[in-house]
Amino acid sequence: LSTFTPTAMKAPFLEQFADASWEQRWNPSAKTSGDDGHEEMNYVGRWNVEEPTVYKGMEGDAGLVLKDDARRHAISSAFKKSFDNKDGTLVLQYEVKMQKGLECGGAYLKLLTVSPEGIAAKEFSGDTPYTIMFGPDKCGATNKIHFIFRHLNPITKKYEEKHLTSPPTAKISKLSTLYTLIVKPDQTFDIKVNNKSVKKGSLLEDFTPSVNPSKEIDDPSDKKPETWVDEAEIDDPTATKPDDWDEDAPEEIEDAEAVKPEGWQDDEPQTVADPEATKPADWDDEEDGTWLAPTIQNPKCSVGCGPWKRPMIKNPAYKGPWSAPKIDNPAYKGEWSPAKIPNPDYYEDLTPANFEPMSGIGFELWTMQGDILFDNILLTHDESQAQELSKDWQVKFKAEEAQDNAANAAASDEAKDKFKDTYVSSFLENPLGYVKQEVGRFIQLVQVDPVYAVKELPQIAGGLIAALVTLLALLGSLVGVLGAGAPAVKKAGKKAETKAVTLKEKVASEV
Repeated sequence: LSTFTPTAMKAPFLEQFADASWEQRWNPSAKTSGDDGHEEMNYVGRWNVEEPTVYKGMEGDAGLVLKDDARRHAISSAFKKSFDNKDGTLVLQYEVKMQKGLECGGAYLKLLTVSPEGIAAKEFSGDTPYTIMFGPDKCGATNKIHFIFRHLNPITKKYEEKHLTSPPTAKISKLSTLYTLIVKPDQTFDIKVNNKSVKKGSLLEDFTPSVNPSKEIDDPSDKKPETWVDEAEIDDPTATKPDDWDEDAPEEIEDAEAVKPEGWQDDEPQTVADPEATKPADWDDEEDGTWLAPTIQNPKCSVGCGPWKRPMIKNPAYKGPWSAPKIDNPAYKGEWSPAKIPNPDYYEDLTPANFEPMSGIGFELWTMQGDILFDNILLTHDESQAQELSKDWQVKFKAEEAQDNAANAAASDEAKDKFKDTYVSSFLENPLGYVKQEVGRFIQLVQVDPVYAVKELPQIAGGLIAALVTLLALLGSLVGVLGAGAPAVKKAGKKAETKAVTLKEKVASEV
């Protein structure tokens, strides 16, 4: 592995967690809440700076690690000088390494808004004003990269959160993932993941609610007149039902031209007793009941048997219920909509990229999976600095990727060996006992989580489905074999036993 060397780059904010002085720059929140004198810490999750424990990409390269599962974490760092993006380019970049993966939680950061009081690090919380929120967030089916900025409404003097309308999907990985946000003075933005653009757009067009409100709004006092006609068409009042229109005529009638096929046997049954069947020698009428020969298709019914009926055809005289045709409504006035009036809250801001000045950076997160590592956090006006800093990420990522590929290959081989050693050998030793054990285990898992049960024991799930299909097929033919049920069962048992032995021998030969 390569050895980490801190960069000599100078930027408005750059954090590589290269030495122990990080504790002087980063302060965990001590925010509390409660009443009646019983206050509790809001953020009990621990933070530490350490090297990765999963797929280390460089020697000596440490990062800020969110340590605990299912805990709220908050930590912040103040800038030496506030960051003002007026008429400039904003470049925000950092690395995220989800060492335990991520099922539910966030890994985004916030650029905190300048305030007269400065950053009260010990009071940092979700209520602390921020200017930009950026980064991955996932829980269940929701998986996205946040880009939210707070914008001051000059009319109401209130801040509004503007959310990216169609955010890109976050990359959930145990490898170091590089997230980059670039906002330019022309009000365009570019979101990159691992140096590849995943979303481009405009601050003026791609956020909800939009930066600039509509010039006009619906008049809230305007009401639709009671005489307003919304129906575009009406029944023709001059139309009458034709005299020959028969509403009672059936939709289908018998085909009068059809004739009974030659050879059709009206009085023959569909099935008859098999004349070649004989009662088994070991059949005991007292134990097994009266023996009945199995039934077969009646050979006389090759053309057809039973009462013959003419087939049904569509009735050419059928017209159905009569209704008057539609005509344009002469009183129709169109779709009603309220009148427009000037929007009293209208304003126009053509430069929302002139964000509110920023005084610091913070992570305020809740996550079910801990050990999320953050590193190489950069805030600058210079895109080339982000590109330069990403060169170390590329070296690190390639080393991590090689380890991941090797681990996946080893895991695949191990899984194959485990299956051969555990499942195949168990089946060969006691096929019936193995099946009973696995079916019982499957039933227990289904009661807890059906989806997990199918994923964990797909062979049992597939077997049960196949058994169900077979059962339905057997039920479908039960009427035909009911008379010779007992002999059929005995014969089926012999066949099943033979198949089981054959399967066992086949599996043994393949192993």
